[in-house]
Amino acid sequence: MPVQIEIISPEKVLVSCHVDMAVLPGMDGDIAAMPEHAPVMLLLRGGVVALYKGDTVTDTYFVGGGFADITPNRCTILADRAVPVKDISIDRATAELEALSQLWEKADKSDVARLNVLQNEILSVQAEIDAGSSF
Repeated sequence: MPVQIEIISPEKVLVSCHVDMAVLPGMDGDIAAMPEHAPVMLLLRGGVVALYKGDTVTDTYFVGGGFADITPNRCTILADRAVPVKDISIDRATAELEALSQLWEKADKSDVARLNVLQNEILSVQAEIDAGSSF
């Protein structure tokens, strides 16, 4: 019995299909959405969502954070940003990382909330570069 997966970005529904398993980049570690999974909601970090048919990865998508709702027969990902890994622009991501690094250097180091946001953005873009380089 497959799992219905949807990856939804602010712009569109990127994916809506049935898979045997989806591995998601949870904030506290990767998690697999599989048939009969206990219901859970989780915060996503920037990383790759891998979709499986049997033991084979059929598709990979980069998500730049967001939330996932996993139920026994469904997984809905509400991504801050999502793109097929094959469509990642390393040049764009590298330029974004450079801009974020400059913001980090200029940031008020006593503004912990701002530093946390910048750190999460930097980690997400670095994960995007890593995903685009390795897939």
